[in-house]
Amino acid sequence: MTYQELKAEEEQYVMQTYGRFPIALDHGKGSALWDVSGKRYIDLTSGIGVNCLGYDHPVLTKAITEQIHTLMHVSNLFTTAPMVQTAKTLVSATGMGKVFFANSGAESNEGAIKIARKYAFDKYGMGRHKIVTLWNSFHGRTITTLKATGQTRFHDFFFPFTEGFDYARAGDLDDLKSKVDDSTCAIMMELIQGEGGVLPQDPTFVKAVEALCREKDLLLIIDEVQTGIGRTGSLFCFQQYDIQPDIVTMAKGLGGGVPIGAVMAAKSCCDTLTPGTHATTFGGSPTVCAAANAVLSVVNDPAFLREVREKGAYLKQKLLEFHSPLIKGVRGSGLMLGIIVPDGQHSALAQKLIAHGVLVLTAGQNAIRLLPPLTITYQELDEALALMQPVFCS
Repeated sequence: MTYQELKAEEEQYVMQTYGRFPIALDHGKGSALWDVSGKRYIDLTSGIGVNCLGYDHPVLTKAITEQIHTLMHVSNLFTTAPMVQTAKTLVSATGMGKVFFANSGAESNEGAIKIARKYAFDKYGMGRHKIVTLWNSFHGRTITTLKATGQTRFHDFFFPFTEGFDYARAGDLDDLKSKVDDSTCAIMMELIQGEGGVLPQDPTFVKAVEALCREKDLLLIIDEVQTGIGRTGSLFCFQQYDIQPDIVTMAKGLGGGVPIGAVMAAKSCCDTLTPGTHATTFGGSPTVCAAANAVLSVVNDPAFLREVREKGAYLKQKLLEFHSPLIKGVRGSGLMLGIIVPDGQHSALAQKLIAHGVLVLTAGQNAIRLLPPLTITYQELDEALALMQPVFCS
């Protein structure tokens, strides 16, 4: 089918909840994608950070294919080896306690919220339930995680929202302390606010937040849905901040393209959820965990993570060497970068870049967000840069 034919049927049969780019994608290889008309693109989005191994990666496709032929899905009332192995790898790599598997980032954050509130209830009783998040954060699109998100534009239409959240300014410890009271059970934050504009947190602030949590017996929840699984050049971004969270959430890149999320809790609170207090039908299924194990076998390697950091530094340097008045800076870590452009111009520039053959994302009010596959080659980076240069420099 042509793009026009597909688009007409999409508009007829699919709820129009996305502002989709005018492209219908057909297939991919490495970090390249082709649309239905045969046009080739260099993908600097990886499905919003999901396809961390790119497209048609042999390790990932082999693992999924073999698992489908063995055992695709069983109930969580039974144990399976892929689930246990994924949890073991994550715990061993981080020093955390145990893992609960979900299907998405929002569900992972819901699980984190439930752990924090039950931990406080078990220890202190009723009344200690508030979670403080940061302004400009994004934690998901369920009713609860929308309320946890510190952007008022998400707090419309779906009333009443789940209560029990407050928001502090990122980097402002005094403001954060003013929001913490006897009803607070946790502080929840992204170390790089992705949807908010690719905004890294100041390390001094993050360490101070950790100290505040220890002082007040609050759980420190780190949302690594976008930053986790090698995206910033370490398996998890928190490992670059010299902190030890109580709860870490993840999704996106963990499955390399299949839907999986996870909540990882420290030994001090990993037994908070007991039988009957939390569950999911599809979480931790053999197929998605086989994919996660394949991803981790590639990504959880110091040499691979070093290459992510090096490629990110290379991409940032080359973008700055454009010396374009449209590029006000490049921020982020590893292969999670934001090109800072004049306010309000990010969407138009993204459209131009896509028309030139480079798929990009936007974030915040002034950022073009780059989340390429972690396996992207220098040749593919150079090809993308050559296609981007006329957009920024013409």
